[in-house]
Amino acid sequence: MIRFNEPPFLGTEVEYIADAIRQKHIAGGGKYFQLCCGFLEQSFGADFVRLTTSGTDALEAAAILCDIKPGDEVIMPSFTFVSTANAFVLRGARIVFVDVRPDTMNLDETKIEAAITEKTKVIVPVHYAGVSCEMDEICAVAKRHGLFVVEDAAQGIFAEYKGKSLGTIGDIGCYSFHETKNISMGEGGALLVNNPALRDRADVICNKGTNRADFARGLVDKYSWTDVGSSYLPGDLNAAYLYAQLLDHEKIEKKRKDIWNRYHNAMIPLAEEGLLETMCVPDHCEHNAHTYYIKLASAGQREELMKYLSQRQIVSAFHFVPLHSAPAGGVYGRFCGEDVYTTKESDRLLRLPLHYNLTDTDADAVIGAVRAFFGR
Repeated sequence: MIRFNEPPFLGTEVEYIADAIRQKHIAGGGKYFQLCCGFLEQSFGADFVRLTTSGTDALEAAAILCDIKPGDEVIMPSFTFVSTANAFVLRGARIVFVDVRPDTMNLDETKIEAAITEKTKVIVPVHYAGVSCEMDEICAVAKRHGLFVVEDAAQGIFAEYKGKSLGTIGDIGCYSFHETKNISMGEGGALLVNNPALRDRADVICNKGTNRADFARGLVDKYSWTDVGSSYLPGDLNAAYLYAQLLDHEKIEKKRKDIWNRYHNAMIPLAEEGLLETMCVPDHCEHNAHTYYIKLASAGQREELMKYLSQRQIVSAFHFVPLHSAPAGGVYGRFCGEDVYTTKESDRLLRLPLHYNLTDTDADAVIGAVRAFFGR
C-alpha cells in the first residue's frame, strides 16, 4: 500500500524527547517550547512567536487578538478547512465567503473589496498547498479599509511570497504542525504576531489571560487575570519532537520537493495533451511542496481515477468540501458574489501521495498508474 500521508520521522526526535523528560518539565513553556519559538522567530524575522496545541488554537487566539465580537464579519475563501471559519464563529463572527482563483485555489484578491461592509473586521487569506495568496493586493485592500489580515498558513511553513515567509506578512500568521504537515509534532501549531501593537496582548492571551509573562520577567510581584485567554501551550515532549524536525527542515523540504518535481515533470506531457491540469505556482511564489494535486475533467472522472489507484494499492485524496455548501456554512456564513470556481474546481481536484517516507519507486508507481489510467 502506498499511503497518502505518513508523519515525518528523522530519528533524532527520540533523543530530544528523552532530554525533555530529563528536564523534569514536560508541561508547556519548557526548554523545547522556548527553543522552537526562538528558532521560528529567528528564521522568519517574526516579532513574536508562540507554539500552540494546534493550528486551530493559533487561529482561535488570532480571533481573540482581532477583538472579534458578535456581528463582526470575516472574509475568507470557502475552500478551506473548517477551523479557519470556526475560530471566528466561536467569537460570534459571521463568515463572508468569496470565490477562489482557479489557478492556485487561493482567495481571489479581486473579489475581496466587493465583500467588505461596515461590519467587516478581518480578511483571512489561506495559502493553499503552500502556495501564497497575492498578499500585496490583499494587504493594500486591508489597509484602505482598516482591516486586520490573518494569514492561515497552516500549509505554508518555509514557503515564500516575493521573498517573504508566509505567516509573516499579515498582522498575524498561523501555522499547523499536525502530522499531515511538512514539519510535525503530532498535534500543534504556532501563532506569529507581526503587528507590534498586538504583541503584549498576545502574550497575555497565550498565558490563559494572565500577565504571567510580566511576572516571569520581574515586572510585577505577582501575576493575575487581566484578559481573556486560554491554555494554548503544548507539552514539551511534543515541542521536543518538533525541534528535531525544525533543525533538519531542509532535509525534509528537499525530499518533498524532489517528489513534487518528479510528479510535475511527469504530469506536464499529460497536461499538454489536455488530459488533466497540473498544479500552478506563480513565479513570485516559492512553494514548500506541501501538496501535489492534479485536476481532472470532472468529479466523475476524479472518482474513477481514485478507484483505479485504490485497486493498485495507491491512496489518493480529494480535499476540502467548500464550507458554504456544508450545513453549518449557511448558518454561520454567506457567499458573496457568484460561486464560479470554488465548487467546480474543488470537485475535480485530486491530491497524490506526498510525504517524507515516500520512495522514488513509490512515486514512479503513482505516475505509472496515472499514465495507465489515461492509456499512456
